[in-house]
Amino acid sequence: MAVVLAAVLPAGAAQAHDNGSVRATVTPASTAPGATVEVSVTGCGGTTGTAGSGAFEGDAELTGRDGDKYTLNGSARIKHGISGTHDVTVTCDGHPHQGVGTVRIERHNPEPVSPVRAGGGGTAQLTTAAGADAEAEANEAGPGTRHAVIGLILAGVAAVAVAFRSVRRRRSE
Repeated sequence: MAVVLAAVLPAGAAQAHDNGSVRATVTPASTAPGATVEVSVTGCGGTTGTAGSGAFEGDAELTGRDGDKYTLNGSARIKHGISGTHDVTVTCDGHPHQGVGTVRIERHNPEPVSPVRAGGGGTAQLTTAAGADAEAEANEAGPGTRHAVIGLILAGVAAVAVAFRSVRRRRSE
């Protein structure tokens, strides 16, 4: 009887860890390289564990209340330069649970494939380098004397209007 129990108990314990009760959910399920993802695991006994994947820069340290009843949670950063779907392996209860979740990495190219021609009605191609250089120098110089005089005149007119209005308001009271 003892021999039978000794043979059955280790097999039963191994079967309990292989029964598929451990599940990992990665949020967002589809992400870009360099992003941080949240990993939630259910089915683990205890309050700690780790989740690893070939897509993660390092293992996600999982913590929480009793994992049999609640989720264990952690976060991981996705490696740069990878794409595709990768399996997640969770280690808890002293045992690895392979392929209990997946994460999908999609590369996004934020740069346009070719420059956008905007404005000029198609004349942008006709602009010479000399014309562009002259315009850049004019923009760097800032406003000239004419602009300064116009600004002073407008400021003076505004001051006179404010003074006239305040005198007129005092008379009406």
